[in-house]
Amino acid sequence: MILEHFKRKKYKPVETINIQADMLTKCPECGSMILKNDVSKSFKICPSCDKYLKMTAKERIKSLLDSESFVEYFKEKKIRDPLDFPEYKDKQNLLRKTTGNDEAVVCGIGKIEGHKVVIAVMDPYFMMGSMGSTVGEKITKSIELSIKKKLPLIIFTASGGARMQEGMYSLMQMAKTSQAIAKQKEKDLLYISVMTDPTTGGVSASFANLGDIIIAEKGALIGFAGQRVIKQVTGTNLPEGFQRAEFLLEHGLIDMIVKRDELKETLSNILKIHNRQKKGGK
Repeated sequence: MILEHFKRKKYKPVETINIQADMLTKCPECGSMILKNDVSKSFKICPSCDKYLKMTAKERIKSLLDSESFVEYFKEKKIRDPLDFPEYKDKQNLLRKTTGNDEAVVCGIGKIEGHKVVIAVMDPYFMMGSMGSTVGEKITKSIELSIKKKLPLIIFTASGGARMQEGMYSLMQMAKTSQAIAKQKEKDLLYISVMTDPTTGGVSASFANLGDIIIAEKGALIGFAGQRVIKQVTGTNLPEGFQRAEFLLEHGLIDMIVKRDELKETLSNILKIHNRQKKGGK
């Protein structure tokens, strides 16, 4: 009887899900393993702890700009190595292949809910978004394009600072980009700076902090020198989180912190108000 029971009963096979290692990513904050597809659909925000994960330049552009509205400018074929730094060219070549970018910033013109803008987006996955001579040149050309086309400018910063492989050539980009921003301001054109994690070193000390409106993502590390360096130089105990976006907002150094999934709407509203004012409030 028992044997007959097992013969008659049909058991459904247990369904298995084959998850490959390259389909997962690990949250640096809580350590949770997350499906890359899931996190990409949620603006690269960890569903477990709400940590903002780093975005590539192309991911940001896709999340912000109207579909098929982006036209890339200033794609650089040449690889610069002004100091003939060991293995520097090889590293740049490899990163060009793995990221699909020519450098640590992607520049162009696109639309945000119909509002045309010049946009430059730094990529932390290309040499930590460090600013070398090519990055400085592309940022400067984007600012000049804003002037030429009479369009608002938006720059997303994500950088570890100046690129050590280029020495003084890298530091010169601070003055170069700042001077270009000054010319843009003379033309009464809007410049929105959006600081993401991290925005440090020469980038934070130049064009990143020169925006007419300065926006930051929550928890973004923003500052010139590192905390340990500052503590060693000043010999003082520093306030908790003094280089985070929330501290800077509290002390009036940035204008607002905007949630990543609300950023497109916020930028659109700013552009709408700006365009209305240009037309005389109509």
